Amino acid sequence: MPLTNTACKNAKPEAKPRRISDGGGLYLEIYPNGSKYWRWKYRFNGKENRLAFGVYPEVSLQEAREKHRQARKLLAEGKDPSSVKKQEKLISQIAYENTFENIAREWHETKRNAWSAIHHENMLKRMENDLFPKVGARPIKEVTAPELLATIRQIEARGAIDVAKRVLQISGQVFRFAIVTGRADRDPSGDLKGALKTVKSKNHAFLREDELPEYLAKLEAYDGHHLTKLAMRFLLLTFVRSVELRGALWEEIDFDKKEWRIPAERMKMKTLHIVPLAKQAIALLREIQAHSGNREHVFPNQHHPRSIMSENTLLFALYRMGYHSRATAHGFRSTASTILNENNFRPDVIERQLAHCERNSVRGAYNHAEYLPERKKMMQWWADYVDGIKKVQL
Repeated sequence: MPLTNTACKNAKPEAKPRRISDGGGLYLEIYPNGSKYWRWKYRFNGKENRLAFGVYPEVSLQEAREKHRQARKLLAEGKDPSSVKKQEKLISQIAYENTFENIAREWHETKRNAWSAIHHENMLKRMENDLFPKVGARPIKEVTAPELLATIRQIEARGAIDVAKRVLQISGQVFRFAIVTGRADRDPSGDLKGALKTVKSKNHAFLREDELPEYLAKLEAYDGHHLTKLAMRFLLLTFVRSVELRGALWEEIDFDKKEWRIPAERMKMKTLHIVPLAKQAIALLREIQAHSGNREHVFPNQHHPRSIMSENTLLFALYRMGYHSRATAHGFRSTASTILNENNFRPDVIERQLAHCERNSVRGAYNHAEYLPERKKMMQWWADYVDGIKKVQL
């Protein structure tokens, strides 16, 4: 008699495995521990074989019968159902292993010793955020240039132009890794050359994310006045306005709280501004103390120590480093803002750290410590990010 759902459900285990038949060689095998497995006994080329169809009740009676029907059809065609199943499983496994995400993760792991820890982490997050959700599950051989362009366009649509460029570069490296490891034939990212949007810098020229490594390498090699070099490093870590940096006083620095409190009279918006100091910024200030710790100003004028650093000092340093029109001291604010926005920090937190505010009575009355806990975390992330780029260069 064919089985029923009730019979399958109520079948009790015994001291030894036992079988209840559904006919045509299909049966449910019940083990002493209560587990129930669908099996099919058949003969191929004169030899007896068995094929598993899954575990009951995950595989229902109806599903087991359908699997049995398909297997009997293969047998009627002269094919061994067991061999066909093994081949399909192998093909499925190869397809899974050769997805874009799996190969990307493999490539990413090869870079662990070449990159700093934070750079390694940031690259993975970028792929997880912008590549894997779109093309991660696709076999890498099947990813096309139009498909990749659609992924890039979605990034551009949220205004993250630099991220779009970086993601395209990353995808190209993944494709090339797949090619040299024999799992892809070509790199479709190359077909998108010239297809990406470009950013027109407004007001102050600033460095894009992919230009930072070169800048940091040039700053490391800068052979001008050492205090100027330290000022340039501190400016990048704090991204304040250049006039705020040049006018910094030692009395404004609180090493215990790890804060730099810029008084309202020195701020553009005439409101007290707190700059959380990352551990790298604190270490840099300790180094600066050796040069100007006995002065009122953190960055005194080279020729008139009682005055602040000249406005032209930072511009001249950039000029000497080869950034005639590609960057300004003020532009580091745009660089930091762009990268922080692209790494999903809250816009309100970023704007507050940039000391931007609307000129009205409501916004003008905000608390100068607004978002301070988030800003501290963000500033430490930023310093670690810059550190990660420096370590890649070394």
